[in-house]
Amino acid sequence: MTPEDYLALGERFVAAIQSGEADEVRSFYAPDAKLWHNTDGVEQTVEQNLKALSWFKRNLPDRNYRVLRREALADGFMQQHVLEATLPDGTRWSLDACVVVRVKDGLITRLDEYIDGVRTADLANVRR
Repeated sequence: MTPEDYLALGERFVAAIQSGEADEVRSFYAPDAKLWHNTDGVEQTVEQNLKALSWFKRNLPDRNYRVLRREALADGFMQQHVLEATLPDGTRWSLDACVVVRVKDGLITRLDEYIDGVRTADLANVRR
């Protein structure tokens, strides 16, 4: 894949996540892809991660991924973004994030996400 291909994949991937449609997001991943977060150090499967996406879709329906930067890598892309949403109590909330995404044969094989654990703690009691 060319650098432009990786960047285009990143753009389509974020659009799929923004839509919150699990099947669409799943289609970007290799079957054995792993997702890792710096806040817990645990590798997730795609299905485990899609449960989190479902929670976000249900509890933060107005969420928006504001991409600040996306750069092609030799085997994928890096993206810096801000996840913005309104909590059920009306409070505006945001989370700075950076992801490093590895791609093979046009599918994501690994996604390492670096986020602010303090900001994610704000979501502990969120329920719609």
